[in-house]
Amino acid sequence: MGEMDIYLRSTEIIDSDNGRIRETALKLAGGLTGEGPRARALFCFVRDEIHYNVYMLSTFREDFRASTTLERGKGYCVQKAVLLAALARAAGIPSRLAFARIVNHKMPAELKAQTGIEEFPSHGYTQLFVKGRWVSVTPAFDRGLCHRIGVPACDFDGEHDAVLAPVDASGNPYVEYIEKYGPHADLPFEWLHSKIFPIWGNKRPWAEADASRGHIMPLSGYRFP
Repeated sequence: MGEMDIYLRSTEIIDSDNGRIRETALKLAGGLTGEGPRARALFCFVRDEIHYNVYMLSTFREDFRASTTLERGKGYCVQKAVLLAALARAAGIPSRLAFARIVNHKMPAELKAQTGIEEFPSHGYTQLFVKGRWVSVTPAFDRGLCHRIGVPACDFDGEHDAVLAPVDASGNPYVEYIEKYGPHADLPFEWLHSKIFPIWGNKRPWAEADASRGHIMPLSGYRFP
């Protein structure tokens, strides 16, 4: 077994052998030559076509499954990172998950009041093995959202890191990476749960949003990482 096999293997959460995952990966990357262009096509799909919403955060394992996020067409940063990892594996590109503790200086006051947090303790992103090395890519925010809130979009060229920018479009502080955690071949759910539970409790926030609003409505029109 090669050292990269663990990063190509389908799991319960990164279910790269799921029919819809494989079909989507083939549709997006099947006609492209080279790891870089294939990886970029998959990244752009997850970034722009899977819409970001903080209410999709969950403390239930099944809500992180890649095929579930693909079906729902929305997710928050960790779910979108898992989906990109699964699509990459389905396309033959080794992938893994990485996490960081970050401060988002554009976090609205009402979210701070609602959660009591000053930082995000478990921001998730994907690492892809392309051209002989691991690159970090963050598919969380789509271009339209970035334009509306005045921040640079993560734009992956298929070769270099694409992570959240330190400053917004006006040069004001945007995201600080306070601490980066080691990568994982699969979702470290118990660790993630320990970070999410103290903030949200054992629930699905979007279910409450559905019940109270009839649809999912991000706070002040902003969707958070």
